[in-house]
Amino acid sequence: MSETIQVESTVLGQILTQLESLQINQGVLEAKIESLTNSPQSQVPVVKEKEKEKEKEKTLYPGRVLLTTYPSQHSISPYPLTWGSSTSSLRGPIICSRLPSTLPFRNAIGAHSGSYSIYRALSIALGTLDPRYKPDYTKTEPAVDAVGVPSPSWSKIVSLDPWGHLVPVVFEKEMRDKENGGLGLDIRPSISITKAHIKLKEIDESVKRGELVVDGKIVLASEPLRMDDGSIVQGIDPGVEVNVSKAAVDPIWYLPGVAERFGISESLLRRALFEDTGGMYPELITRPDIKVFLPPIGGLTVYIFGNPAHLRDPSRTLTLRVHDECNGSDVFGSDICTCKPYLVYAIEESIRTAQGRHPDQIATATSSSSPPQDGVGVVVYFRKEGRALGEVTKYLVYNLRKRTGDSASHYFSSTELVAGVKDMRFQALMPDVLHWLGITKVHNLVSMSDMKYDAIVGSGIEVGKRYDIPSYLIPPDSQVEIDAKIASGYFSSGKQVTQEDLARTVGRRWEEVEH
Repeated sequence: MSETIQVESTVLGQILTQLESLQINQGVLEAKIESLTNSPQSQVPVVKEKEKEKEKEKTLYPGRVLLTTYPSQHSISPYPLTWGSSTSSLRGPIICSRLPSTLPFRNAIGAHSGSYSIYRALSIALGTLDPRYKPDYTKTEPAVDAVGVPSPSWSKIVSLDPWGHLVPVVFEKEMRDKENGGLGLDIRPSISITKAHIKLKEIDESVKRGELVVDGKIVLASEPLRMDDGSIVQGIDPGVEVNVSKAAVDPIWYLPGVAERFGISESLLRRALFEDTGGMYPELITRPDIKVFLPPIGGLTVYIFGNPAHLRDPSRTLTLRVHDECNGSDVFGSDICTCKPYLVYAIEESIRTAQGRHPDQIATATSSSSPPQDGVGVVVYFRKEGRALGEVTKYLVYNLRKRTGDSASHYFSSTELVAGVKDMRFQALMPDVLHWLGITKVHNLVSMSDMKYDAIVGSGIEVGKRYDIPSYLIPPDSQVEIDAKIASGYFSSGKQVTQEDLARTVGRRWEEVEH
C-alpha cells in the first residue's frame, strides 16, 4: 500500500515539474511576442495605414469641419428661391449640396434622397463614390408627359418640390458646367416618373374568377414562360400583368408652410426637428433665412392605372387609395392586419375604373344610354411603416397584444403604452401629392380613415363616395384591428361596434410550435 502511494507521489511530482516548465516557457514566449508586437518595426504597417486614412480624409474633405453656417457669414449667398411661384424661373432651384462650388449658394438644409443619403455618405467614405461625381441625366426625363403638369394647385404644396421631375430641363443653365456657359451648380431631381408592368398573384386569381378582364391595354396577358432552350413551359398559366405609370417622390419641406399646415410656429417646428433628431441639422437654428428642409425620411410612390391625363379631368371617374406602408402584410402577407387585402382591393378597383367597368360607371352609362367612360385609378404608397412609429415599435406592440389577450378593446391603448401615441402619420401633408397630380375630385375613396378623408377634403379636393374593405377580405386575426377602428370612429358603410363587441373580439393566440 505504501509503495503504491510512493509511486503515485513520484508521478504527480513529475507532472507538476513539467507543468511548471511549460508555464515558464509560455511566459517567455508571451514576453517575446509582446516585445515583437511593440517593436518599432511591427508598428510600421499600423502607422502607415493610419497615415493613409488621414490623407484620404484630407483629400475628401480638405477644409476644416464646418458644423454650421450663419446668414451674415462671409461668402454666403443663397440662390434666390421663392416658394409657390407659378414658374420654375421665378421659384428657383433647390440647392442643398455641400460641395465647395455650390456651398455658398445653398438655399436648403439637409441632403437629397431622404434616408438613403446615409448610404451615399458611406459610399464616399469607402471610396466607391467620388463626392464630386456629377450625374448624367441624359434620357432620364419623365416617361409620361401627362403626370406632373404645372397647375395652379401647385401653390398649395409645402411638402414636395412640384418641379422636382423637371429639374434637368428647367434648371439646365444653372446645372451646366461653367466652361460651357452655365453656373456649375449641383442641383438634383427629387421626383422621377416611369412606366412599368406589375404582376400580382391576386390579380391573376381575379381574372380567373371573371372579376377583372384582359383588355390588352391595362390588363395584359403575360408572355408564356420559357425554358433555357426557348421552349414553352407546359402546364403553368403565365397569368396577367398590369400596365401602370408610376412616380417616385422624395420629401422636400417648405418650413413656413409645413408649420402653418400643422398649426404651430415655424420656430417651434425648427427647434423640434433639431432637438429630436439628435442635433443633426444645426442650421435649422442658425439659418432662419433658409426656409427649405430635406428631411431624412421615406418618400412616396404613385401608381396610376389608366390614362394619366384623366387625373386632371373631374368628369372622369377617379378611384383613389392612399396607403401607408406595412412591410409585414404588403410584402410577406402577415394576417394580423388588413393592409395587403385593402391594397389589392384598391388596385382592383383602380383597374375597373380605368377600364370603365366600375359599377358606378356602368350605372351612369346605363342611365344615360351611352357607353361607359374610361376613368383612372391612383394608389399612393407612403413610407410610413407602423403608423410612422417604425417596424420595431410595431412588433413590440404585437408582443404586448398577444401576451395580454389581444382584445379589440385594448388595440389602440397597447400602442400608446409602448409608443406614447397611437398614430404619428399626421395626414396634413398627404394631399400635396394629389395637388401635384392635378386632382380636384375623387369619385371613389377606398379608405376607412377619417384622418385621410378630412385632410383631402380640407385641402379643397372634393370626395364623392367612400367605402371600406369588404368583410370577406378581412383575415380572421385582423378583425381586432377593424372592430377597434370602427369603434373609434373610422368610416364604416354599415357595421356598428359597441364596447361589448370590442371585449368579445379577440385575436389568435400564438401557436406553440417547435422549430
